[in-house]
Amino acid sequence: MSQSVNGKRRFTSLEAMIDAAAHRLLDQLPRHGLSGALVEFLVFGLKQAWACLFGGVMLGLIILSKFLWADGSALPHLVTRYDFLFLSAVTIQLLMLLCRLETLREAKVILIFHIVGTAMEIFKTHMGSWIYPEENLFRIGGVPLFSGFMYAAVGSYMARINRIFDIRLANYPPLPLTFALATGIYINFFSHHYLPDMRWLLFAITALMFWRTSMHYRVFRFRHRMPLLLAFFLTSLFIWIAENIGTWSRVWLYPGQHDQWVPVSLSKLGAWYLLMIISVVLVTIIHPPKKPDDQP
Repeated sequence: MSQSVNGKRRFTSLEAMIDAAAHRLLDQLPRHGLSGALVEFLVFGLKQAWACLFGGVMLGLIILSKFLWADGSALPHLVTRYDFLFLSAVTIQLLMLLCRLETLREAKVILIFHIVGTAMEIFKTHMGSWIYPEENLFRIGGVPLFSGFMYAAVGSYMARINRIFDIRLANYPPLPLTFALATGIYINFFSHHYLPDMRWLLFAITALMFWRTSMHYRVFRFRHRMPLLLAFFLTSLFIWIAENIGTWSRVWLYPGQHDQWVPVSLSKLGAWYLLMIISVVLVTIIHPPKKPDDQP
């Protein structure tokens, strides 16, 4: 597999070493048939896990913190749960840069995700959409600063997967239209508290704008394709599952979850779907959409 696209590096130095080792091992297996399919499936899963590194580690720490900060634990006297998550997130981000697991350009767009997400968190908690029930030091109003890293984790995944899978987008809409749609979606997250909720109109516009767009991506030996709208949904579904884990751990709570845990409403799946549009548009800042080789 080529390590560069149009003169730009696809892999960090560490990723290039892993890729070369994988080829030495797996290139000995047949390219086609069941063996070839299993190789593609295995590498797909491993690459997805690698792309989710930041979010996966953070989710693991959230689960761990549920038990470390259980009633009777001595840890709350040393550092609060939220501050532990914040300091851990900062450490993870620095380590990913120092160990060349993430590029500096990716870190910049992740910072944008952090700012955009934190601004939404401050407003939404003020409106009572959800709460962070515990106290901590590093916070703005009712929002602990680690929460912005949850959005940054989405940004990290989106930026890394674009590079790792060498994603190409066929029939991608004009960039000004996508930025206008993303802006409308972001505004609606705030304005629907005062004005009619426009999400169904935004869903319709999204479908019209992207229904012809397909994502072409390389797993290991071969390129595959998927409708981009389906990719939006699958990513949103996994984020919704992660959100259920977060509320189960009581890191944050929606109305109706205060007394006992219940699954997060499916309406939140729609919200994450719309957030995917914002995420993709933000990632195009550092990874402008590339057409497949066979598309003029």
